Amino acid sequence: YIAQGKVRTHKKMVNFPFLTPGKVVIILQGRFAGKKAIIVKTFEGTYERRFGHALVAGIERAPLKVTKSMDQKKILKRSKCKPFVKFVNLRHIMPTRYSVDIDVKSVLKASDMAPAKSKERKELKKNLKELFNKRYLQKPGSNPGIKFFYEKLRF
Repeated sequence: YIAQGKVRTHKKMVNFPFLTPGKVVIILQGRFAGKKAIIVKTFEGTYERRFGHALVAGIERAPLKVTKSMDQKKILKRSKCKPFVKFVNLRHIMPTRYSVDIDVKSVLKASDMAPAKSKERKELKKNLKELFNKRYLQKPGSNPGIKFFYEKLRF
């Protein structure tokens, strides 16, 4: 915000029209820096967070590589991923050109992310893990964003 005498006013919010639900982004700051995530919902600003932010669901630990010679049990074990859910400042995410068709909204709601609801949050992450694992085991089809989302970011 800009100080004008003793009265402080907030800067006008910058509009990010390209940050739409389903867009794959890379987290730039914090514990999950360098991890890929999917935007679930964007917010202009709320009472708790007075800045533009987004609810994202991402992969903390990506699935490992599998080969044809591995048996089915080993493939299932190596195909698991660990998800995370977080509110992120819009300035701390970098959009990619990819979008995915994973319906995260069916599992995740912004109201479940309240700090007092730790049991709901655990259940939410469990459901999200099932959703991500199920989608990973399906073929990516014609969507290149799926393949990109599940690969570990190399930098």
